[in-house]
Amino acid sequence: MAIVTIIGSGMMGSALAFPARENGHEVRLVGTHLDREIIETSIKTNRHPKFVKDFPAGVKYYQIEDVDAAIEGADFVIGGVSSFGVDWFADVILPKIPDGMPLLTVTKGLFDTEDGKLLTYPDLWQKKLDELHKNVPLNAIGGPCTSYELVAHDQTEVAFCGKDLKILSFLRDVMATDYYHISLSTDVTGIESAVALKNGYALGIALTIGLNQKAFGLDSELHFNSQAAVFGQAVKEMYRLLEYQGAASLDNISVGAGDLYVTVYGGRTRLVGILLGRGLNIDEAKAELNGVTLESLVVAERVARAVKVAAKAGKLDPANFPLLMHVNEILVEKKEVSIPWEDFTFVK
Repeated sequence: MAIVTIIGSGMMGSALAFPARENGHEVRLVGTHLDREIIETSIKTNRHPKFVKDFPAGVKYYQIEDVDAAIEGADFVIGGVSSFGVDWFADVILPKIPDGMPLLTVTKGLFDTEDGKLLTYPDLWQKKLDELHKNVPLNAIGGPCTSYELVAHDQTEVAFCGKDLKILSFLRDVMATDYYHISLSTDVTGIESAVALKNGYALGIALTIGLNQKAFGLDSELHFNSQAAVFGQAVKEMYRLLEYQGAASLDNISVGAGDLYVTVYGGRTRLVGILLGRGLNIDEAKAELNGVTLESLVVAERVARAVKVAAKAGKLDPANFPLLMHVNEILVEKKEVSIPWEDFTFVK
């Protein structure tokens, strides 16, 4: 039996308690300083407040003050914070993880640098570990997986990525079930970039839903031609960005495209894209969603900024990213939605 400590009791971090505990392992779920009510509710009811299914019997719950006890003796730690908690996790949690204890993160996102490079969160955390002179093997989860469907045991395919296949195999042995299927990859940049890029592009696809609601009514039938057209362009641009990072492969783009698909069909990114397509500007859309965190906005702006910097250096051509550039115009310049359909066409 392994001991799995999950830090961050949001929906995805909490969902991972299900396969781990159902496999017979000890699971310690730790709330961050923002998760106090979630942990209190879970202690009282054995259920996450946003789930419709109880946690498997035996999951142990900890408030952040007890994180040291939760980490002690664990076989590995799962980082379950959102992208807005990346710095907090680096500053507060990484120093507490003992040397040699693997970390598996579900946090998806990219940072851009002044010279136009795109860094994954494991890249950033590795820099922090180097400063601390610590050896914590970093691993990450990528792929199409919504938390509530994982809890419901819907058949789910993901990829665990990291530098050491032996560690990855151990993590898979602990977490894999008859509904949670895990591929392994040592291409951390490729997997992590692909699943982060999908956030901004999913917003672009959702714009078409809002546009059609604006044109035909809120209760009109869904139109799939326009969604499919933007989906195809999104995958093309994602592949070009993976090429820019030296990480383009069939496996990586497949993981990213799958994640793109599931993101379009549910969640916060879909909602904000629909509101923008209906004609709201980004400030109005945020107000409508009443403070919901939107990682998709951050990713889109960072990647677009990196493309512009790389273009000045002659490494990329913004004309090859018309969807990304338009999404950025909508978010940063508050331009009206006007999808550049003809820019998606090609002649071979």
